[in-house]
Amino acid sequence: MEKIALSVPVVVEGKYDKAALCSVVDAAVVTTDGFGVFRDAEKRALIKRISENGVVVLCDSDKAGGVIRAFLNGVVDKEKIYAVYVPRVPGREKRKKTPSKEGILGVEGVGAAVLREVFETLVRQNPHLLKEGGEAPPRERVTKGDLYADGFSGADGAAGARDRLAAYFGLPPGMTSGALLSAINVVADRPAYKKAVEEINNGGMR
Repeated sequence: MEKIALSVPVVVEGKYDKAALCSVVDAAVVTTDGFGVFRDAEKRALIKRISENGVVVLCDSDKAGGVIRAFLNGVVDKEKIYAVYVPRVPGREKRKKTPSKEGILGVEGVGAAVLREVFETLVRQNPHLLKEGGEAPPRERVTKGDLYADGFSGADGAAGARDRLAAYFGLPPGMTSGALLSAINVVADRPAYKKAVEEINNGGMR
């Protein structure tokens, strides 16, 4: 199957993630070497330089992946980051003897079909990220005001509500309102968000 050709680089955690991703996308892929990027000034400088026109960040959907994502927000202008997530699937990578601490598959383990779906969704919503694509057509974005009005921030129970919204879109739990807003605007538009809110309010994601 033809690879998805991207006009921007992708940052992943490790070499096995990179190998899995390179079977699906045609793009420059850089690794953080796990937490190694925290102490590697040259790696940080590289990531910052290649991200001038945007960068896709794909880390594991666990707490460690969240820490790395948050760190990269301080390395690269957050407006240039397209944060994508793999679903939290229970399991163990074939090369590992034991599951991860949270017992879920990382980027390397979810399989090519899942990775392709993640990136097909990304480029459907952001066609300018394709090498042959032009500017993205206008689309209605979710705003901070939407999250506030719908009870996903600034309200009692907002954290639990955000987890239900995140689960609806296949995103990890425990996200801040800002991180969730950024992620939703990558994977969906405002009509899709409003549909999700309606289904959650009707008991679809208890």
